[in-house]
Formats: sequence, C-alpha cells, structure tokens
Amino acid sequence: MTTRKDILCIGAVLWDIIGRSASHMRQGSDVPGRITRLPGGVAMNIAMTLANFGMRPVLLGAIGRDPEGDELVAACAGLGMDITHLYRSEDLPTDRYMAVEGANGLIAAIADAHSLEAAGSKILRPLTDGRLGHAKAPFDGLVALDGNLTRSLLEEIAAAPAFARADLRVAPASPGKAERLMPFLAHGRALLYVNLEEAGLLCQADFSDSAEAAAGLLARGASRALVTDGSRPACDGGPEGLISLPPPEVLVTRVTGAGDTFMAAHIVAEAEGASRQEALSGALRAAARYVSGETAL
Repeated sequence: MTTRKDILCIGAVLWDIIGRSASHMRQGSDVPGRITRLPGGVAMNIAMTLANFGMRPVLLGAIGRDPEGDELVAACAGLGMDITHLYRSEDLPTDRYMAVEGANGLIAAIADAHSLEAAGSKILRPLTDGRLGHAKAPFDGLVALDGNLTRSLLEEIAAAPAFARADLRVAPASPGKAERLMPFLAHGRALLYVNLEEAGLLCQADFSDSAEAAAGLLARGASRALVTDGSRPACDGGPEGLISLPPPEVLVTRVTGAGDTFMAAHIVAEAEGASRQEALSGALRAAARYVSGETAL
C-alpha cells in the first residue's frame, strides 16, 4: 500500500495569510510591511518540509470545492504532495490562517480551521476503507498528526485500531489547542512535539525548562516527548532518558512554521536511522535556518 518514504500528514491544509514587518509592534500598531499568502496549516507545513527532504507526504485533510480550494489543491500537487485522499467538501469553505509578525515576534494570529473540524472523521476514511489500510491490515508507517482536529476526534485516534501499528507523531496546532492532546497521555502511543508553554498546559504545571517539562510529560503517561523552548535548550524525553541540546544562535526573521519545520526535520532524521541526539541536533539546525530566513517551507 505504501513505500518506505511515504508518510501520512493529517490535519490542517489551508491558506496562510501572513503580515510581516521589520518594526517592533504592539497593540494598535500601524506599520509598513509585506503581506503574503501561501499554502499552510500544521499538516501542510510539515508535509512541505518532508517533501524537501525527499519523502512523499500523503495529505489527509479537508479542502472546500471553492476557487480557493481548487487553487490550494493545485499548489499542494505542485509541491510534491499526494492529494489523492483529501476530503473535498461541497458545502464547507477552504480554511485560512492569519498572523501578524513584527521584529519582536508573533503579535497575533487567528486560525480558522472550522471546515476541518466540521469534516471530522470523514478525513480518516482512507485508513479504514482499504485505500491506506483496513481492519485486518492497519496502516503501519509514519503519521504526522496536528492538533487542529477536534478533541473528540483526537480521542478516537488515540485509541483507534486503525492507528495501532502506526509510528504516530503528534503536535498541537497552538498553545490554545494543546489540551486537545490529553488523550495521547492517557494512551501513551505517540511521540509528542510541544513547546514549553504547551507542555505546561498538558501537565497543568509550570516548568522552568524543557528537560523538566519532558520529564513531566513522561510522568503523566507520554511514551516520548520532544520539548522546545525558543532560544533555550530543547529536550528529547523517552524511556532511555533525557537528552538536552541548545539550538544554534541566529537572527530571528520569522516564527510562523518554525515548530512544524523542527518536527518534520526530526521525523526525517529518525526515518534515516539517526540517533536520538543526532536527530534532535539536526532538527534544531533546520528550525534555526528556517527562522533566520535561510530556507523556506
């Protein structure tokens, strides 16, 4: 059904509308800058980086049958994605994400992923109807899952036989949606990629650094957790122990998509046989290149 380099990317596939300015900003700021529109969403951002590394991402998400959706599907195909299994809705519009970034980082963002949430389990049909898997032969490859899905659907995935053999990698879409990943602590079958704030929300605790946060997630039931903390050291926590490494020092020119780049680079490194330390180091370097503007998704 799949090849060694296939990976399912499940979640938000939408248009990113990003306003960036070189000025420091605060509430009410009105400054010059640039506004761009490009394919985005957590699942899509991860898929784009995976494709750049030579993998073949298979997208599972919801896109409307509107002009914006047709344009987005064409863009995904042009970027090397397998779009065969996308759910195309007749009555739901294509989702969008809007963010404003200044020299002092992300100022504000709104994620409109209502169509993905409304589509619900329809996006997962290929995993049970024989196209990508079925009851007697569930999908047994890599899966990158984002937290834009509803909590009820994430609860279903955490316990579903369709994912029992998958190498499941999960990330929240934002700190505001981090608590949706609680089911993966209860079932302990996924590797969680979170930042320090998200780890604290999941554990309902305040952590001083990524190592403390990773240990906290493991204590709450996670099978493995990777915790980032901006320019401070990141930590990979698992049954074998904790590994902490600092990210390279770079000038930050953008932030939207950095976490997705980190996750994708880490997945690729481990798929190619890298050790835990090598994979963490490579992912930190990839994220640093991205935020510095050296590479694009």
